[in-house]
Amino acid sequence: MGETGRMLGLDVGDVRIGVAVSDSLGMIAHAREVVECASPDRDVETIRAIAEETEAVRVIVGVPLNQRGEPGPQARKVLAFAERLRAALPIEVVTQDERFSTAAAERMLIESKVRRKGRKKVVDKVAAQYILQTYLDRLAHQSPR
Repeated sequence: MGETGRMLGLDVGDVRIGVAVSDSLGMIAHAREVVECASPDRDVETIRAIAEETEAVRVIVGVPLNQRGEPGPQARKVLAFAERLRAALPIEVVTQDERFSTAAAERMLIESKVRRKGRKKVVDKVAAQYILQTYLDRLAHQSPR
């Protein structure tokens, strides 16, 4: 089993931040909300408030690496945001490769027959859920049984 305690997963974009939260056992990720970006300081404060409200023990930030696994311009923006979170939060902030998470979230929503307009409203939080679940699954497989 993974580490005990709620964790937040973030899909950070230029316009929105998708937020997911795990259960208290750190096993299952749930899409939570989409935060409209305002300014880096306000966005960090919003995430800090969500982490406090959910009693999160860790924040997982998805980083969109390129096909070769290297950070491009968007990944560098996300890494800078992760550093701001590290400076502002009293809990651990880790990064997770999130290549294809938005595409996977989009596919899941299409398969669930969610209309295009509806997908646009939820794809970011579903991508955050995908990022967080990937992290939780990896943690579970690393833990001794």
